[in-house]
Amino acid sequence: MLKKWMLLCGALVCAMAFAQGAAAAPMDDQQAVANAVETLRAAMNHPGDGAALKPLVMNELSYGHSNGKVQDKAEFIAALVSGESNFVSIALSDQSIKIVQDIAVVRHTFVAVTNDSGKPGNVSLKILMVWKKHDGHWRLLARQAVKFSV
Repeated sequence: MLKKWMLLCGALVCAMAFAQGAAAAPMDDQQAVANAVETLRAAMNHPGDGAALKPLVMNELSYGHSNGKVQDKAEFIAALVSGESNFVSIALSDQSIKIVQDIAVVRHTFVAVTNDSGKPGNVSLKILMVWKKHDGHWRLLARQAVKFSV
């Protein structure tokens, strides 16, 4: 009887350790997605030659703007590098992240000062992003923006 009790306790300890590991994984992914979003924000603010942007987005990117324009990966990066889309500053707030397997749904408020093609402006947007875990890294697959008033 004692042997069965010890086996049962051992199995319970193993199950608890496994459950803790499984519970920790989503939080690690949430932090990784939050880090990817922040890295993308910084790269959009200072695009350089686009090298920092390329590994952050999927080849199949669908990047939707609040005016209805949709860009693929090459168009998105080219617009930032050329200054057609130029961010002086970008602030993100009210961010939420929901992860389902290898997909992350990110929502946040995006407020920016712009200088698109040399024309100063301001934008206040609600953003929906879809990130996909690919080769162990979170990459942006889709993004859609909607204007709102502050």
